[in-house]
Amino acid sequence: MSDRKLIRPSMNELMDKYPARSTSRRKQAPAEQTNAESFYYLKQMQNRTAMVVVLTDGTELRGWIEWYDKTCIKLNRVDAPNLLLFKQSIKFMFKEEELRSRRRRRPAAER
Repeated sequence: MSDRKLIRPSMNELMDKYPARSTSRRKQAPAEQTNAESFYYLKQMQNRTAMVVVLTDGTELRGWIEWYDKTCIKLNRVDAPNLLLFKQSIKFMFKEEELRSRRRRRPAAER
């Protein structure tokens, strides 16, 4: 029997023949938590911003946010007891000053 040579190119030959592809990585999935909610709550808490909280049943509550956690917020009120509200029961919330400015901007024909 004779010595047989394997017909296999070396790695260097392959690299010369087929240039390396640009290593394009897949886009990473967006983060689960952006911390936007935390930032918003902290900003309103520090400024003691007067807020209007509208619940899923349509009830409007006014006060400022004292603290929050993952599932609820504590709303302090001036002439009423403070409330602990579950976030799932909140439809939306906004600054009370936005309500006042909206009333001022409304044309006289609508009033």
